[in-house]
Amino acid sequence: MMLILEVYFKNYPARRKVAEFLFENGLSVKNGKIYLRNVEVPISELSRVIGVNRKIVYHTIEYIEKTYPLKLIFEKLNPLSSLIEVAPLMGWEVLEIELEKDAYLTGFSKVLELLAENGVPVMEVFSRNLHEEPGKLYIVIDGTLPVDVFMKIKEMEGFKKLILHTPEKDKEKFVCNYCEVKYCPKRVLLERA
Repeated sequence: MMLILEVYFKNYPARRKVAEFLFENGLSVKNGKIYLRNVEVPISELSRVIGVNRKIVYHTIEYIEKTYPLKLIFEKLNPLSSLIEVAPLMGWEVLEIELEKDAYLTGFSKVLELLAENGVPVMEVFSRNLHEEPGKLYIVIDGTLPVDVFMKIKEMEGFKKLILHTPEKDKEKFVCNYCEVKYCPKRVLLERA
């Protein structure tokens, strides 16, 4: 999608900034207005948040509506709700995995296969693999990720970074210096034994 925006907005950097914000937040453009699902978003508030003049937002809307390919896309945008941010509040863990571009597809399927083989209850999977960004996979788990599964994921080919978000409140348990882990599963296993 960012390539499409780059092509259509290459001569309009401020408008591109607005279009990217609309796309990233799932805001649609219809009948000269911007909507969050069926709720109209005030242009003045939107321009303040994006950091552009209101006139730029109006010009972006006009440009999107008169450019048929953009109009088709922006009319259908909707925000996608996710459990990622609220999962730790609910007592669930979120596994955030960054994969190398060329290993994204195989890594994605291997992680899901590994979780299924080990009976890890997956509640939600959210994934992004855009051209300009690193490939990321977010998996909301009902319960605790077993240590051996955690270690197998770390050893996967194409794996770049792994972050485990947990509901843990005790900051002293944030101990792992080896990788970027918010809560060390090895320590949890030792403490629960």
